[in-house]
Amino acid sequence: MRVSSAASNTYNERVFTLVVVGLQASKQRRSEQTFKVSYDRLQSTVQRINSCGGRILSVTAGSSRTTAHTSVSTASATSTVTETPSKPAHKAVPVNLYKPKSPFIGTVTENYSLLKEGAIGRVQHITFDLSGGDPHLAYVEGQSIGIIPEGEDAKGKPHKLRLYSIASTRHGDNLADNTVSLCVRQLEYKNDAGEEIKGVCSTYLCDIEPGTKVKITGPVGKEMLLPDDEEANVIMLATGTGIAPMRTYLRRMFEPSEREKNGWTFRGKAWLFMGAPKTPNLLYDEDFEHYEREYPDNFRYTKAISREQQNSKGGRMYIQDRVLEYADEIFAMIENPKTHVYMCGLRGMEPGIDEAMSAAAAAKGLDWSELRPQLKKAERWHVETY
Repeated sequence: MRVSSAASNTYNERVFTLVVVGLQASKQRRSEQTFKVSYDRLQSTVQRINSCGGRILSVTAGSSRTTAHTSVSTASATSTVTETPSKPAHKAVPVNLYKPKSPFIGTVTENYSLLKEGAIGRVQHITFDLSGGDPHLAYVEGQSIGIIPEGEDAKGKPHKLRLYSIASTRHGDNLADNTVSLCVRQLEYKNDAGEEIKGVCSTYLCDIEPGTKVKITGPVGKEMLLPDDEEANVIMLATGTGIAPMRTYLRRMFEPSEREKNGWTFRGKAWLFMGAPKTPNLLYDEDFEHYEREYPDNFRYTKAISREQQNSKGGRMYIQDRVLEYADEIFAMIENPKTHVYMCGLRGMEPGIDEAMSAAAAAKGLDWSELRPQLKKAERWHVETY
């Protein structure tokens, strides 16, 4: 995959304005405060606000750095908080903090299989320590990082980076704000000569040992960002390791420690459609089933297991078959302007989903070829396939 060539914004030279309410100071509560902080102090300031019981209402980025330290001032009830957009503050999202020519050197802390006995293939959950970077390799849910595998290609040149969707929230699996995790499937296929070929980077990562140093670039991507609205509805369509960004959303929504740390309480409807060939290939399945039990009013989990389930025509059950099965409910949600749809997985899933959505839309007298661009323009239709 090719990384965006857009130049990195010089985040440490920018000022971010945080509007906060409910901040505790000397056991007294203030109605509202505004913090102006440079990017290199943004994360520590957010942590301090959360630990003091504050809630961040908005984050906006300034065009240039005007102060070298955090400044605090009280704000009136007529603050611009009333003008805070419902969409994510994309300008405040870190992008390309580390590039191929000067990558961050992370350390592998764990590497374990996500598959159960009887599964097909090989899929690993790999975590990297991000401590010690300057700037800190910060990221948000829905972004990707690049991995540069060791070694050289057939022409004697260093391997090019590969992009992987991040599978952990911005706080990391350990909630210490210093790790990032990936969900990696080892690529295996046969060439025209019948020879078995293994993916260079995926094999490198699946075989990697804890303690190994790894070249990391990024983060990149704004296509898959989660809406900031606590009452948004989120429909997720995933196959295989396309579950990575969905895991970040669901952890942010339903992990108690995440909810407490973020001061963000999801109250909308989340619906995950997950496709896999066999039950042992369902990634993070136990976590998702737990969320469904704990939050039945907010989370729904629907599986499409192709080699074990049949569709209405007696064929294999794929994710597009589930979309058709629940078309009325899906479109009822899409009619709500607060609903976002996310799709991630192999590129081959797109035609099937499009066909299913077209049929479902036609049954309601709608033209999907017209509706989809409208959803895309409204930043409510998010696709990342590979």
